[in-house]
Amino acid sequence: MAITTNVLATSNAVKLDAVTVSFISSFPGKLNHFLARRLPQSTTRRVQTSCCYRETSLKAVTLFEMPETETSSVSDGVEILRFLKGKNYLVTGAFGFLGKGKTKPKTGFSCCPSKLIFGLMFLFLFFVAVLIEKLLRVSPEIGKIFLLIKSADQESANRRLYDEIISSDLFKLLKKMHGSSYEAFMKSKLIPVTGDIGEDNLGIEPVTAAKISGEIDVIISCAGRTTFDDRYDFALNVNALGPGRLLSFGKGCKNLKLFLHFSTAYVTGKKEGTILETPLCIGENITSDLNIESELKLASEAVRKLHGSEEIKKLKELGMKRAQHYGWENTYTFTKAMGESVIHNQRGDLPVVIIRPSVIESSYKEPFPGWLQGIRMSDPIILAYGKGQISDFWGDYKSLMDIIPVDMVVNATIAAMAKHSRGVSELKVYNVTSSSHASPLRAGELMDLSHQHLCDSPFTETFMELERMKFHSSLEGFTSSAFNRIAKHERKVKNERGDAESHTALSMKGKRRLDYFVSLARTYEPYTFFQARFDDTNTKRLIQELSVEEGKMFEFDISGIDWEHYIVNVHLPGLKRELFKERSR
Repeated sequence: MAITTNVLATSNAVKLDAVTVSFISSFPGKLNHFLARRLPQSTTRRVQTSCCYRETSLKAVTLFEMPETETSSVSDGVEILRFLKGKNYLVTGAFGFLGKGKTKPKTGFSCCPSKLIFGLMFLFLFFVAVLIEKLLRVSPEIGKIFLLIKSADQESANRRLYDEIISSDLFKLLKKMHGSSYEAFMKSKLIPVTGDIGEDNLGIEPVTAAKISGEIDVIISCAGRTTFDDRYDFALNVNALGPGRLLSFGKGCKNLKLFLHFSTAYVTGKKEGTILETPLCIGENITSDLNIESELKLASEAVRKLHGSEEIKKLKELGMKRAQHYGWENTYTFTKAMGESVIHNQRGDLPVVIIRPSVIESSYKEPFPGWLQGIRMSDPIILAYGKGQISDFWGDYKSLMDIIPVDMVVNATIAAMAKHSRGVSELKVYNVTSSSHASPLRAGELMDLSHQHLCDSPFTETFMELERMKFHSSLEGFTSSAFNRIAKHERKVKNERGDAESHTALSMKGKRRLDYFVSLARTYEPYTFFQARFDDTNTKRLIQELSVEEGKMFEFDISGIDWEHYIVNVHLPGLKRELFKERSR
């Protein structure tokens, strides 16, 4: 796969001027790391410490209560609030395929790594929930949000809406805003529609389809199968063909102004150079050797031939084999690339926006700092490290850890949606990423910050002295180190029990633990050695088009992120809360 590369020089370089003084007050009595790591190496050096950092509480942001006159005066920007008022949406992917309660990953060692991290960060219901909250909070006069739900009947769909959205703590600001009328407000805005992205006409009853198609202004496509090594037949049906089905339905919506598709920054399959904000198209920047119909036939033939316990395993292996044959790392990103190509080929003159976020993590500010749902991309490593289970990993200390807070992805999405719903026929791609930042976060820095925080605020009640994470350049080196650590732990346990026998071989439990970590390392390898940077020119231009008021209300300027503050004071406390929440379930 050949994609033209282009070296970008970011215009958002951090400068040491009077503005940076505000950061110093965040950490009284000590040099702020945000400044220290940006000073020239000749004048300062980075000092690794285990200082106690002030943790931010789960404090909600101030409600936006703009006067009517001020709201109507936002005319020099994208006019986001004016656009949102009265618009109706069809949203897919808000509930996953089995429901939040059934798809939640385990945190034990028996869990498959690819499911544990839900195919990197692409747990769409996490993003969609925050998107719904923001839309309803800043624009109560929004129209209806139709939510496509795979459910047995309307009653179960209504129940899932209540259990997974209306009763969620994520919406506590809305509960405060509406008081006793909260549930009535939510039920008037959120309309569950039973259907399935994997079926023709989305599996929606004809009468229902005819009714809502006359009301929808924007379609937000977030549905997707997100496991890295998913069954090839299932991934093709949903990720490759699903967008085409949704696009076909959209063409029957007479008032449709925009089709917005939620993809991933890793969809191009590249690991080096600069990844541009360009649409994917077979025959242009995807090899013409790839034929989706042929892949469908290949998967169908495999299903016909395979039976029994080997079926799932072989279909997963087939997906990974085909992905790597064409230059992608896994089945997920490969089939998502096909889906983007389908949109490019079938959209006609329909305005389309594709949002490509990188690693979505906890919220930076909204609706409150550190909100997280589930254990995500970098979190399994941090959890295992914080519990003293690993102190090594396979990767490059200097590799780019391109993470992005979920609320910034939501804000960018809403801004792009408002800008492109004006009838102009174009396909626009937005990389909502952080690697083009003047000082992007590195994998080693993430683990150093985790070390500093966890030394003072550990995950476990029992004290343990954490070593700094060591990165191995080879899988063999990592495997050997992990083996020795597990073996040492088992010998210690045996000695404490008074067991005089000493074996070099691992127990069955130890072998399973080693297999887990090796499998986890293999899963992460494309990202722990990631050196590419994502071009975000379109995203930066969109920021510049916002009015001052819009910039404050819909913030997604990555250059404003203080990575140390975010990791130490926002994300890790949020991860800890999510961990304790899962333990109590």
